[in-house]
Amino acid sequence: MSRDAAAMAAPRCPIKRISQTLSLGVFYMHILLLLSFLGIATARRAEGVANGAWSKCPISRRLTAFQPSNVPGLRQQQSSTATFTHNRSPALSLRSEASARRRRARPTWMSAVEDQQTTVAAAAADAGSKKAKRKENSTAPLQVHVIGLSHHNAALEVREKLAVPEANWNMESEALCEQDSIVEAAVLSTCNRFETYIAAHDAHAAIRETIAHLQQRSGLSQATLRRSLFILSGEDAVWHLLRVSAGLDSLVVGEGQILSQVRQCYLHGTEEGGSAGKVVARLLNTAVSAGKRARAETSISKGAVSISSAAAEFSKHRCEFDIQKPFLEARLTIVGAGTMSRLLLIHLQSLGIKEVTLVNRSMPKCLELQAEFDAIKFNLHLADELDAVVAKSDIVYTGTSATGCIVTRDRLRELGVGAAHPVMFVDISVPRNVESECNEVDGVHAYDVDDLKMVVARNTAMRRKEMLEAEAILVEEQIKFQGWQQSLTAIPAISKMQEKFEAMRAEEVRKAANKLASLSPKEMEVVEKLSKGIVNKMLHGPMSALRQPEGPEEKKRTLATLKTMFRLEKDLID
Repeated sequence: MSRDAAAMAAPRCPIKRISQTLSLGVFYMHILLLLSFLGIATARRAEGVANGAWSKCPISRRLTAFQPSNVPGLRQQQSSTATFTHNRSPALSLRSEASARRRRARPTWMSAVEDQQTTVAAAAADAGSKKAKRKENSTAPLQVHVIGLSHHNAALEVREKLAVPEANWNMESEALCEQDSIVEAAVLSTCNRFETYIAAHDAHAAIRETIAHLQQRSGLSQATLRRSLFILSGEDAVWHLLRVSAGLDSLVVGEGQILSQVRQCYLHGTEEGGSAGKVVARLLNTAVSAGKRARAETSISKGAVSISSAAAEFSKHRCEFDIQKPFLEARLTIVGAGTMSRLLLIHLQSLGIKEVTLVNRSMPKCLELQAEFDAIKFNLHLADELDAVVAKSDIVYTGTSATGCIVTRDRLRELGVGAAHPVMFVDISVPRNVESECNEVDGVHAYDVDDLKMVVARNTAMRRKEMLEAEAILVEEQIKFQGWQQSLTAIPAISKMQEKFEAMRAEEVRKAANKLASLSPKEMEVVEKLSKGIVNKMLHGPMSALRQPEGPEEKKRTLATLKTMFRLEKDLID
């Protein structure tokens, strides 16, 4: 059999290829280092700066790569050796003094580098010490979890207790990361859901700490929280967030506002002061990409689909029953001038509304909406005129960021609202702006987001096909994320390999430099770059192989082989 045929017939074992590559790499590294030093020595001799000590340098001696001080497992042996030197012989003392003279004669650039390394190491030890403590003794990979509640399983009065304004999302995430077991966190709080996305090594402890924190902050009883909260981990947590971002878990299926809210969650989590680390940030980014794909490649978002659109449709349907007027003849008032109100105006305009009264705390936002919707006639009022405006309205939509009710039963009774003509309130805010007890006032009909289910059911039925198409896209995105997440299991092994080879490289350069004290800092910089380049090229193949997606068992076998081959620590595969 020819040499080429034998090579083709040989089994292609990736571990064997890695071993052969590394063996050749180590050999080439030594050759290149020797050639480098010989080239520098020749140049220095030609310049006439070589001295007697330089000519006697044993450059041909093979540099040994293995030093006990570089291997954590041999530190105990080093300690016993240090104890032995207290009773060393005169010969050993002479050799030790010679070594000390060589150390004192080393180039100044080495001392500067060591001082810089010491400074950097001290700074790194001080920075982020709290998070380092949480990660200490944690070799298990980070797992993602979702703890929260939504319109599916929690009443509005419970959701509003946990609601967090967007400006405070990072404060809530930071409070979660203050817990002992939670490493990363992000918070998403909307009209219909409050969800925390966390990453932790210890799932049970992290979930327990999250629930305790939510109970303390909201004041809700443990029994109420247990009935209302849902908890998802691993693949289920990933799938849930992808469906949320695509609008498949929304009260109004396909609504577009949730995608921008998930995107804001990602942006807040990754900005300065955010608590979304590598895993949670990647999860949120994947969710945003999945939501965009679902809307671009299917018809899931076609048509009027949002809480605001549902409110417009609902009020149009209920108008004849509650206020005994056609919808186009009703006097409409919108309280608030934010995003929800803007979306509401879009749908009211599409339904043919020509005149709207707008009430807000400040006038600039009102003027912006007036300029945007020039086909609608606006009557603008400040918040202190709310009572008078409500008394003259037929339908009042509320969508402010107020944390308490701005319309109450007692106030309506004082004003006599509902006595002269019936009034409908449609509250699309969470927390609620309209007190639920307002329904006790004669002539008043108050609705909140949970009352929009009739419109929601019709919208969901119309989008069954689009939902299935969107879920097929989400499956692809989930597989991508899981492949990336599994590649993280190889990071400890990769880091350990890099550390070990870097220690070997640095030791070889140090030993050679002790014999070549006449090298200038610039020449030593060339040697440093050369040796680092060799190590990086040697490790490229093994690290690429480790990053390849594999099943859990295959990955464990690969890591076990590498552990044996490179004598890596046992906890990297346990």
